[in-house]
Amino acid sequence: MPTRTVLTTGANSGLGLATALEVAKAGMRSIGSVRSADKAKAVAAAAEEAGVEVETVLLDVTDAIRCREVIDEIQPWGLVNNAGYGLTAAIEDVDDDEARAMLETMVVAPMRLARLALPGMRTAGSGAIINVSSVMGRITVPFAGWYSGAKHALEALTDSLRVEVAGAGVRVVLVEPGGFRTNIWEDAQRDADRRADSRYASAYRRSLMGLRLTEPVLGSPEQVGRVIVRSLTTRFPRARVMVGVDAVALTAVQQMTPTFLKDRVTRAGLGL
Repeated sequence: MPTRTVLTTGANSGLGLATALEVAKAGMRSIGSVRSADKAKAVAAAAEEAGVEVETVLLDVTDAIRCREVIDEIQPWGLVNNAGYGLTAAIEDVDDDEARAMLETMVVAPMRLARLALPGMRTAGSGAIINVSSVMGRITVPFAGWYSGAKHALEALTDSLRVEVAGAGVRVVLVEPGGFRTNIWEDAQRDADRRADSRYASAYRRSLMGLRLTEPVLGSPEQVGRVIVRSLTTRFPRARVMVGVDAVALTAVQQMTPTFLKDRVTRAGLGL
């Protein structure tokens, strides 16, 4: 049986890098997409340290032509759609271009790559598409509206895709991590600094303080990588896999707390 090839997007750091390494450890051909030669070097160094081989390919997932070239060249058996980024901002502070960029990266691009990879998977009679969502694909909080919106859309599309391609032998899995030790602090701080003149500046600072309080329960990216590998390799994968204590807790609180009460507590905490 030939070695299965798995492409992981956004593999230069965090969950993507952890996944690419875990895929290689599982004995599959692991290829990670990065956006620069320097990031490719970082992946190579991490792979060498882990004692595995991870190939890299230059890819901006918002470049439709390059997406087709990469899929045609690699013909992946497995596709892990991980590329994305955080956005901490009130709806009022996000313009059209910023909103479109997020939706292109985190909604349109994963579906494009899946669409391009599916003909090869159908021909092979098997394949796997893992879409990395977030607990924010289930809940929504202030200043994460566009991020949550992108993840909610990804989850809806994934649910549809899973049923559409099951008959072709292609498994589609949605992985929903909570908070993990990645670049979450830097991204949130960057967004707050960019909007220092916003009417929400004080609430952004409170939000950052609350985010830092979650650090003790944050998991390691390797945990998510191992879950993704299990979803790739198990005979009967779960359709949705939530990862992290905080993800389970937040979802439970969201479901059990009346909306009016949740809104009042949130407003009080953020000073809104």
